Amino acid sequence: MLQQTTVAAVTDYFMKFTKRWPDVHALAASPLDDVLAAWAGLGYYARARNLHKCAVMVSRDLGGVFPDAEEGLLKLPGIGPYTAAAIAAIAFDRRATVVDGNVERVMARIHAEADEMPGVKPRLRGRAEELTPDTRPGDYAQAVMDLGATICTPKSPNCLICPWRDACAGRAEGIAASLPRKAAKQAKPIREGIAWIVTNAEGQIVVERRPETGLLGGMLALPTAGWDAGGDREPPLADADWQSIGEVRHTFTHFHLRLDVLLARAPKGMAAEFMALEVAEAAMPTVFAKICRLARAHIA
Repeated sequence: MLQQTTVAAVTDYFMKFTKRWPDVHALAASPLDDVLAAWAGLGYYARARNLHKCAVMVSRDLGGVFPDAEEGLLKLPGIGPYTAAAIAAIAFDRRATVVDGNVERVMARIHAEADEMPGVKPRLRGRAEELTPDTRPGDYAQAVMDLGATICTPKSPNCLICPWRDACAGRAEGIAASLPRKAAKQAKPIREGIAWIVTNAEGQIVVERRPETGLLGGMLALPTAGWDAGGDREPPLADADWQSIGEVRHTFTHFHLRLDVLLARAPKGMAAEFMALEVAEAAMPTVFAKICRLARAHIA
């Protein structure tokens, strides 16, 4: 959950998630749809799918026992170099170099690495590898990550209380706060598209499942077009009297999205998957939940 998401955003999700699925066997036995619904709002839904796949593999193939070294952990779905190193070091006391954004920042400042990101990443990883101890590597990994999160912060680092202040080349050169240096950000592009709300006499709406691969893969969704890999598809009702009820805006990691929301009434007997508006809103990713909230006032 903490990959690409802050602790503040994750905490409530984590508590509810682990209460509902207290061990790997319980998670493996749960339908994927339930896991995705519990994840709704956290974003990066491939993480949830991989977490479920990982739980199934560990429960079914490994008897509920996780590998204790990076090599074995990297074979599990959704576990990359950072996560594998973190699990190996923190859970199993293996010597492994854990490198996240906090560690990169600490390494850049201690060694006054002034080259821009991301090109300097391999050198920062090498610096981190040099400092990783053979004993208590998990404690060391957590200490460096916490140092970056609480003292060696992105803005206004508190160098006066830093335990590494005397050894910090960045502080000595007066450039610590500017490191690591990042290339200038490019403005996010804006994508535009259409979202269709089809409602029946009971106030239910038409829902669909997105393809397993790609953005919001496998998630419950509303019919849309024009903004993603789905292309310019036809509306779910070709001859309907579509009414525009407003616009929904949402920002993804790499682009801003504007969707014109159109509403139509379903003909009696329409063959489609209908779902109660409230249920759909709770189970969908944020962008579609926003559309559902907009539609509330227009659905009797």
